[in-house]
Amino acid sequence: MSDSFQRFIFEELDIRGAFVQLETSWQAMQQGRAYVQPVLELLGQTTAVTTLIGSQLKTAGRLTFQIQGNGAVSMLVVDCDEQLRLRGMAKAEPGITTGNAATLIGDGRLVLTLQTNDNRQPYQSLVPLQGDSITSIFENYLAQSEQQPTRLFLFADAYRACGLFLQKLPHTAGREHDEDGWNRVQQLAATVRPDEFALPVADLLHRLFSEENVRLFEPHPVVYHCPRDEEKVRGALLSIGRDEVQAILDEHGEIRVHDDICNHDYVFGEEILEELFPAQPRMLH
Repeated sequence: MSDSFQRFIFEELDIRGAFVQLETSWQAMQQGRAYVQPVLELLGQTTAVTTLIGSQLKTAGRLTFQIQGNGAVSMLVVDCDEQLRLRGMAKAEPGITTGNAATLIGDGRLVLTLQTNDNRQPYQSLVPLQGDSITSIFENYLAQSEQQPTRLFLFADAYRACGLFLQKLPHTAGREHDEDGWNRVQQLAATVRPDEFALPVADLLHRLFSEENVRLFEPHPVVYHCPRDEEKVRGALLSIGRDEVQAILDEHGEIRVHDDICNHDYVFGEEILEELFPAQPRMLH
């Protein structure tokens, strides 16, 4: 299965949809993390739904969803840019064995941050967490932000993270109105089984909606993208000043910086001091 996002529409109904299937990118996001199954499921479902929502970016930029709570899983954060490049991570206490989103995350909030590439001030939205699953949390969020009936069907395990998105659109003038269309499509989608999320998208849609006329659009690739950025770390060290960098080196013998979201370590020795703050040449009079 190649990692992809695909839109589709129901030709005779005012309903649009999308499907995302992640395997290689999802496994890359987990590498070196050793997440336990309940945390995997929460992060994987958040990754799938972030891709579904991030695919709707109209301008170049980055959409970040962060779930913050007071439970054993204190943070889930995933972001996605307009090229469908993903990164993300979870913070959780050790020893978690079971639990749903409500019990594991606890009371908290969902934070959306949209940073466009035109250097404008980032847009941020904060809403309380409502729901006992990642699905219900994001359905409640979308009900407020999209103001159109929306359903999500999410799945994640250690191998893949997938999501099905359905949204009822305003009625198109001149089209015969199917009173039962939205209810029917929701009920059919709700029959999806975990193993069916691994099917090719066309096969899955045919299996779920065999009596409906569905048009599937071309797929868009999705990738995990979290490269090392040593210049950014050097810039942060430069900003704290020579004295602070010297103090850290004196205390620890080295400077070690861990990038939580990308899981990269940056280690600098004494040489970083002169690289960042070269001695000024003495002026002869």
